[in-house]
Parts: sequence; structure tokens; C-alpha cells
Amino acid sequence: MIQSILEIRHLRTLQALRDSGSLVRAAQLLNLTQSALSHQIKLLEDRYGTPLFERKSVPPQFSATGTRLLQLADAVLPQVEAAERDVARLSQGQGGQLRIAVECHTCFDWLMPAMDAFRARWPEVELDIVSGFHADPVGLLHQGRADLAIVSEVDAQEQGVDYHPLFGFEIRALLANTHALLAKPYLVAQDFADQTVITYPVPDEMLDLVRQVLEPAGVRPPRRTTELTVAMLQLVASGRGVAALPLWAVQGYLDRGYVAARPIGTRGLRGELHAACLPQLSSRPFLQDFVRVTRETSFVTLKGVELL
Repeated sequence: MIQSILEIRHLRTLQALRDSGSLVRAAQLLNLTQSALSHQIKLLEDRYGTPLFERKSVPPQFSATGTRLLQLADAVLPQVEAAERDVARLSQGQGGQLRIAVECHTCFDWLMPAMDAFRARWPEVELDIVSGFHADPVGLLHQGRADLAIVSEVDAQEQGVDYHPLFGFEIRALLANTHALLAKPYLVAQDFADQTVITYPVPDEMLDLVRQVLEPAGVRPPRRTTELTVAMLQLVASGRGVAALPLWAVQGYLDRGYVAARPIGTRGLRGELHAACLPQLSSRPFLQDFVRVTRETSFVTLKGVELL
């Protein structure tokens, strides 16, 4: 009988490589170093005596051997994960609820697909979104009005709250296609001084552009607010002002040439998202799976995000 060297981790590696499109992103998705990932792949290639994929192609083009192992991964891994969820249900009981509060207007772009994927895996868990925008979603956890809060910062002073990192992303300045500032490779705080800055109607401490760039430089430009992302983009396209939004939230508009974008600062302006909950929920398998599904679906589907 042939002794197989295949392990679950090998199958997950191949899936991650296909889904993420590169060795670098696959390593990040699996929380491994690139060298550790390459070692796994080389082990399999040495065992089978053939490459699993074409190294120079992006995304990777799998060989017949690699394709066959991917077929195995697609067949086996869902059964393994389903069995693990079943065991968790048996040991900790079925059911539960996950009421989600958000503090960012663009969160729904990635939250809806994550919720759909989670619902298919945990149909007995009641999913809901706490209606409306919330300036203090963590406060809703303490009040018993929400179970999970999506936040942009970890408050080290907040007692009795667990934070689960999701992903980081770049925030770009958005300008009309004929804007004079497009002549610059990137924008700095002073470039916004004589521009109307269009934002969501939220406190300044929740706006990365204001908190990280404008306020430290003492720049206070004219402001205009709107609740809707599409309205913000229409105003920018019409030359009524400039805005700053996550790259993943506006990539489709940039691809169509509706507006233009520039980095903010020499290193770019970065934002983060975390999931916050009370400690008693952190240990529940369905919460851990929700965080994992959210990280994975966002990493694979959103342009330019990095796992935290």
C-alpha cells in the first residue's frame, strides 16, 4: 500500500494559492511565511516528481497533477470543515445569534458576502445587522444591543472587550478626472487646504483623513457631507470637492474612469478594521468561524487588502 504524505495543510495550501493568485498572498492568507509555504509545495513536488503549477504565471496555472490535488482539496476540505462545525455543535450546543453593528458606511460592500458565506455554514445562528450607523458600536455590546461590532481602531483602554483583527487597506484621495492635483504623484495635508473635502456625516475622530493627516498638520479645509458613497463620488466627478475612501470600495469606479485617485502621503494612508465582542462570545465556534470567513472572503475578493 502506498504511504501518502498528503495532509490537510497541503490541501489548504493549494486552495489558498488558487484563490489568492500568488505565493505571497497565499502565505498571508494562511498566516505562514513564504518560505514555509514554498517548502510545503516543494515537498509535494519532490514526492510526485512533477511541478504542481507554473511559477512564472500570474495567477498560477496548475499542472495536471496540481489540478487533480485541487479537485481532492475541493472535495475533502468542505467535509472536514463541516465535521468540525458539527463537533462544535455537539459539544457546545446549537444555535445562537450574531447581531452586528458597524461604524463605517462602506462596510456593507464586504460584510454582505461574508454574511452569506457564514449563513450557509451556520444556518442555525441568527444573523442580523443593527440598523443605522453607530458612532459607538462597542457601547452597544455593553448595552446588550449588539453581539459584534466592526470598528476601525482597537481601544486599549476599553475593558471587557476582545478584538479580532480583520484586514488593513489603503485609503486614496479621489478627484475629478480634470483636477489639477492629478499632476502630483501623491497628496499631502496642505493640498487639501483650499479644497472642499466631502465626507460622511460622522465625528472627525472616525475619519482617517482628518485624524491622521489634516488635524496633525493644522489643516482645516471647507467641508461637505453626504450619507451615500455614490453621492460622494458624483460630487467628486462633478468637481464639487475631493474625498478619501478605501481603495477596495471605489476600485470599480476607478476602473471605469469615473473619478481618479492619488495616494495620500509618501507611504500612503492606511486604515484597519477589527471585530469586537464581549469575551464570553469569543470562545464560541461560530464567532471564530465568522471572523475566519470574513478575513478569507475579504482577502480574496477585495483589491489591495492585507490581513492583520
